[in-house]
Amino acid sequence: MSRVRSFLILTLLGGLAVVLPMTIFVFLVQWLVGVVGTIIAPLSRWLAHYITIGEHSADVLSFALVLGVCFAIGLLVKTSVGGWLHSKIDGLFSRLAPGYSTIREMVTQVMGGEGNASLLNGKVCRAYIMGAQSPVSVTGIVTAEHSSGDYTVYVPTAPIPTSGFVYHLPADCVVLLPEVSVETAMRTVIACGSGSQVMLPSNDETLSGGRE
Repeated sequence: MSRVRSFLILTLLGGLAVVLPMTIFVFLVQWLVGVVGTIIAPLSRWLAHYITIGEHSADVLSFALVLGVCFAIGLLVKTSVGGWLHSKIDGLFSRLAPGYSTIREMVTQVMGGEGNASLLNGKVCRAYIMGAQSPVSVTGIVTAEHSSGDYTVYVPTAPIPTSGFVYHLPADCVVLLPEVSVETAMRTVIACGSGSQVMLPSNDETLSGGRE
């Protein structure tokens, strides 16, 4: 009887693991479409009234105009004047609206900002944060290498790798894993360690930056 119960529970969990991500994605898309529709609704009504086009055509044209404005702003901030203006406005909002900085960081993470770029371009490693002689190691991403030979290592937390800890470690506490990509390492973190065989090679001495 216990085997049947275990089979039913595991099968149900397996089904939920397949269905839930799809359901959440659909709800997110619906929410995003609703937000965009609310934003462009006034512009769509104005276009439909003055250009005499259909409602759906007005929505498409409004969306294209919004994208065009975003593209133009993106070009502007790449210039010295635009970058200076953006920094001034950004600083003003940060002072006047306490939650603005948090929202900006969240959007930057989602859109793949500089912080994400440094992570994706980093080197996967095993970090011995308790000392070079400790048997305990954690999955880490080297985000900076210093002239002294030390490393700055970001250690993501499971199952959300966008949060974690930053350690500054000497070279003998860091074993680089050049054969493991950042994406592969992040997948093991999201899976709470499942698939970590790639992080535990049989011969650490063959890897650059390993402990002596």
